[in-house]
Amino acid sequence: MRKVVAPDYTVFEHVKRHVEAVKTAIREAIIPESVTCSYPKERRKMPASFRGYLIFDPDRCISCFGCAFICPANAIRMKEAEDGRYYPTIDYGKCIFCHFCLDSCPEGALKPTKIHDVAYRDLDRMLTLTEEMIEPPEIIREDKRYVEYVIDGRDLHLRRVDGEDELLVDLPPPSKVERIASCIDPESCTGCRICEEVCEHGVIRSSVEEDGVRMVIDSERCTGCGLCVKECSMRVLRLVRR
Repeated sequence: MRKVVAPDYTVFEHVKRHVEAVKTAIREAIIPESVTCSYPKERRKMPASFRGYLIFDPDRCISCFGCAFICPANAIRMKEAEDGRYYPTIDYGKCIFCHFCLDSCPEGALKPTKIHDVAYRDLDRMLTLTEEMIEPPEIIREDKRYVEYVIDGRDLHLRRVDGEDELLVDLPPPSKVERIASCIDPESCTGCRICEEVCEHGVIRSSVEEDGVRMVIDSERCTGCGLCVKECSMRVLRLVRR
């Protein structure tokens, strides 16, 4: 095995390398080309679609449980409120910030932010209740300017701009597709009434007739949350366009 031998530089080569190092230091001091920012004095400007902490608007929520169903990390649980409806809670100790919940929300009740640097004293405090999701967490800001990454040809530069990047974004609500629950195969319905029990809005009613139990859906009041469709064991319920 050969040993690694230190190169034997001449005096001229030593001087040349030191001069190059000094030139690099002077250039970086005058026109920095580094791709880092001096956080927290500087903050990187994030796009409006940045996947940060979520804000919740209870007035838009239809209690469809869609965010809880789709969460791959099992970080969202639905909590019963005083008005009898169910609203989401998020455990940020489990959340992977995929924003599947935001994409699946049909009414835009969940909104994104650029907030990503929240500190907690312990894991228990990372469980964010519904009431705590309505307003953003308290942020103590030290940044006086933000940094943008600019690609010029094949070179990557930083652009430093005086001011604060807005952490709360106001994205337009998603385009809404009106959908309602409908029974596509009434003859296969077993009359188990699970759909009636899970319906948070009371739009499904059952009536006993001579040939069995008949389920009736009030299409005018149906919000299209899809809870009944998910729980139907016979798969006879579907969400259809209104």
